[in-house]
Amino acid sequence: MRTRATLTAIAALFVLTACSTGASDDSAAQDPSPSPAEIDPVEISLVESEVGTALADAEGRVLYGFTKDKDAESVCEADCIATWPALTTAGDVEPGEGLDASLLGTTERTDGVTQVTYGEWPLYYYVGDALPEESNGQGLDGEWFLVAADGTLVKDVP
Repeated sequence: MRTRATLTAIAALFVLTACSTGASDDSAAQDPSPSPAEIDPVEISLVESEVGTALADAEGRVLYGFTKDKDAESVCEADCIATWPALTTAGDVEPGEGLDASLLGTTERTDGVTQVTYGEWPLYYYVGDALPEESNGQGLDGEWFLVAADGTLVKDVP
């Protein structure tokens, strides 16, 4: 009798273990990416940089436009994107005070990442800007400029 009870307990434990393993496999197979409601929106604001008012992210890091980009399509890839990282998003983009929401948009890069645009300009950071409001990339190579609230490039170079 005791052997039968032990065997029954072992069989029950085996069934429970098999069921719980199956349940964890099902949950692992589910998509782990957050829903759009769980993704924080990218916020664009205005800051006073060394050359005037310009677009920045929520932390105050200025954003640049690239004169070789046309019609809100990015051509900055490979070595370029290593120096000029794109402002990307997996969710919404929100304009700060003084910005025109109709100028905000996105474009899909060739690598499938969604890049934020303002006016006709895909937006980028410059790796040489270490602090908020710094604009060390302004005017570099005559192709990289801060973006103004009206969507134009700030061509004044310090």
